[in-house]
Amino acid sequence: MSDTQSLSASLEDYLEVIYGLVKKDKVARGRDISRRMGVTGASVTGALRALSERKLVNYAPYEVVTLTRQGERVAAEVVGRHKALKDFFVSVLGVEEKEAGENACRIEHAVSENLMKRLIRFAEFVRVCPQAGGRWVERFGRFCEYRESGLASAGCARCPEGAEEGADRRAGEGQG
Repeated sequence: MSDTQSLSASLEDYLEVIYGLVKKDKVARGRDISRRMGVTGASVTGALRALSERKLVNYAPYEVVTLTRQGERVAAEVVGRHKALKDFFVSVLGVEEKEAGENACRIEHAVSENLMKRLIRFAEFVRVCPQAGGRWVERFGRFCEYRESGLASAGCARCPEGAEEGADRRAGEGQG
């Protein structure tokens, strides 16, 4: 069972922000967390107390915040899920960066570990498989464009390459 499964989405978001601040500045301050997340100082204090109780951050009032080893591991897992989802949305589904990031932030909290692993493997497959790869992603993009333009049937027959492949396949089956 993943350590992040016992954390709320809100606490995961705090860890993600603290992780980013610590990577950049070596420490995080309550006011920086508050600014980055657009929340009050009281909200930050409550979250830091909760994370401290779980031994994920080193926190004392009016002091800098750092991650414990366990906190860094959990935060890296949350950040990794976010990055993997965003990359998948951009590189495989062709979604714009901003929309991909916003949705990755919402979805990262709900995705099971198994589904996340499969999604990462699928994105890797699309990148490395010569039969899938860029052509597959490009064709998916064209398929979406056809569907969004209101065309009722955006099957392979509309794609010259797809039509050729379909004809080759039928010829191989003796249906030429």
